[in-house]
Amino acid sequence: MSDKTYLPAGEVPPASQIGATLEALAATIAERREAGEESYTHRLLSGPADEVLKKIMEEAGETALAAKDVESWACSSLAATLAVAGADADDALSVELPPEYDAAVDHLRYEAADVVYHLLVALERYGIGLDEFAAELNTRMTDAERPQGAVRLHEEHVKRGK
Repeated sequence: MSDKTYLPAGEVPPASQIGATLEALAATIAERREAGEESYTHRLLSGPADEVLKKIMEEAGETALAAKDVESWACSSLAATLAVAGADADDALSVELPPEYDAAVDHLRYEAADVVYHLLVALERYGIGLDEFAAELNTRMTDAERPQGAVRLHEEHVKRGK
């Protein structure tokens, strides 16, 4: 577990943190189909398709830009360390990352969560459940990479591009 995360006292962790989280989020999204217009998720599920599709594209772009910010802070910190160390430093370099680097990583995580949320809304909108989505991912893995007992797509549903 990262030093940025914690498990509340007295709670038992699920077998898979990401699996349990995605399942809970997918269930919440599905329930919002019946919510009123005050629900953002309901509006994405029942409104024009372009609304959720535009959000996926917007959030994916923001995620890419956030990743570039992380890279920029890391590279500038490395460059500064090299400049201070000099060209003939024989010792291993110790790069100290500025607080902005950590903030950039936090922002990347935030934007990535936005992409996943909007992607799950689109999948729900079109009737693709988490198991079917997992089967798509699992079908792309080799036997050695795929988890034991993982769900897969029937061959007639395996599509590679258009």
